[in-house]
Amino acid sequence: MVHSRRWLGSRIVAGRGATRWGPALAVAAVLLSIGAASAQKQGGVLRVPNLDSPASMSILEEATVTSEGPMMPVFNNLVLFDQHKPRNTLDTIVPELATDWVWNDDKTQLKLTLRQGVKWHDGKPFTSADVRCTWDLLQGKGTERLRVNPRKSWYRNLDAVTTNGDYEAVFQLKRPQPSFIALLASGWSPVYPCHVSPAQMRQHPIGTGPFKFVEFKPNESIKVARNPDYWKPGLPYLDGIEYMVIRNTSTAVLALASGQVDRTWPGIVPLPLMREIKNQAPQIACNVYPWNIPRLLIINRDKPPFDNPELRRAMTLSLDRKAFIDILSDGQGDIGGTLLPPPDGAWGPPPEVLKTFASYDPDVAKNRTEARAIMQKLGYGPDKRLAMPLTTRNVLAYRDPAVLLIDQLKEIYIDATLDLVDTTQWYPRVARKDYGVGLTVGESGLDDPDQQYYENYVCGAERNYTGYCDPEFDKMVDRQSAEPDIDKRRKLVWEIERKLAEDGARPVIYYPRSGYCEYPYVKNLTIIVNSNYNGWRFEDVWLDR
Repeated sequence: MVHSRRWLGSRIVAGRGATRWGPALAVAAVLLSIGAASAQKQGGVLRVPNLDSPASMSILEEATVTSEGPMMPVFNNLVLFDQHKPRNTLDTIVPELATDWVWNDDKTQLKLTLRQGVKWHDGKPFTSADVRCTWDLLQGKGTERLRVNPRKSWYRNLDAVTTNGDYEAVFQLKRPQPSFIALLASGWSPVYPCHVSPAQMRQHPIGTGPFKFVEFKPNESIKVARNPDYWKPGLPYLDGIEYMVIRNTSTAVLALASGQVDRTWPGIVPLPLMREIKNQAPQIACNVYPWNIPRLLIINRDKPPFDNPELRRAMTLSLDRKAFIDILSDGQGDIGGTLLPPPDGAWGPPPEVLKTFASYDPDVAKNRTEARAIMQKLGYGPDKRLAMPLTTRNVLAYRDPAVLLIDQLKEIYIDATLDLVDTTQWYPRVARKDYGVGLTVGESGLDDPDQQYYENYVCGAERNYTGYCDPEFDKMVDRQSAEPDIDKRRKLVWEIERKLAEDGARPVIYYPRSGYCEYPYVKNLTIIVNSNYNGWRFEDVWLDR
């Protein structure tokens, strides 16, 4: 049986093999939509603090939300996760530049019917050629090249994108991959224009989205303005969005309290500071959310002495994960593997399974006793300690856990010093493995095993920062990716999670929770709880002031 969906007004209607809404329900939905729209106001500029200054404006080439978030409103995807459903799942994917999609029976061909009449911000028409060019660019098949290509490994199973006229694109896969469409729905997957070079997209991106790029002043601000010719009539409501680069969290909080910004950036407010905001400005609404952005220990497996698996194991055994949560996340956070743990995540192993994995025994004293024995066997001890730099990105979400990690490593005869790297240099540096030991965060594009494993762990992936490579592991990843049965796939995923823990591929320290605060006049913005990267289209956000 095939499955399709298509856009009809402001709703999704199931296609072949599913039940359609009745006429009465359709009329009711339209009336409700009209009623809700009548309360919305046009105009105003939304002001947002951005936690750092990114290297460029090109979503396809960047790996940080400080670029992807501000640029997501400039673009459209073929399909997108519903911006008002707090949890991303396959069932919350809605049409955007594609009006309809249909799989063949064995999930090896995804055919999309494209929206007609859409124009790029420079006035040129959007066609299927742009779809083919975008994924040729991502796969390295086109005449143009991306300077860096963080998500190239997402599309290892993509054989080709073919077109049939201007308004049909077909993704041909090498084997079945049921969740392939989730990759297309991520905020990391906009369609780029065929007629604009990657070099221009880094500096002045052209999209089809609700907002047009205005300017990027490094270390100062990023500005976008309302697209008056947006293909959704009446949208967006905002005149523009201004992202002000504010690296210091306390400064960002003061800017919010004084009314200089309207909302905080997700993940920017530690929970103790959130309480301070509530005390100082009770009119500001603050809530706690999971982000699916774990803190990770990365160890360069090719650089001595860290090429020794016993040393890597000792470092992993030194971790007191609960201490990270208690100290840095105000006691609110989760211990998990490479996939977001339940109940927020759909795929991660539950606690009773996770604690049976290597290094996840909650008895920290026992783990560290074993770690010290390993270190002594390797020639280290109280009188011969291992000195090393610990490299991390120079922003709060990285620095604070890196400092605590340094403190914990001291327990097993390792003296590390903090090596801070600017955002513009961080990703290139770890990608070329110019580090020994570091701390990073996991930029999880979506809560799905294919994204996580293909991006970070398979042999040769651009973002496989530690150099982990096991052909047997890659076969396991392909096996789970092709499995259509959810329960069977989840069991395969847990086997993969166990192997990653045993191999110490990229030890996950913890999943923090963070505060998000905004003034009550910011309307219609839904926070996505299982991905920090998919909810920033902003086309129907409005200001009631």
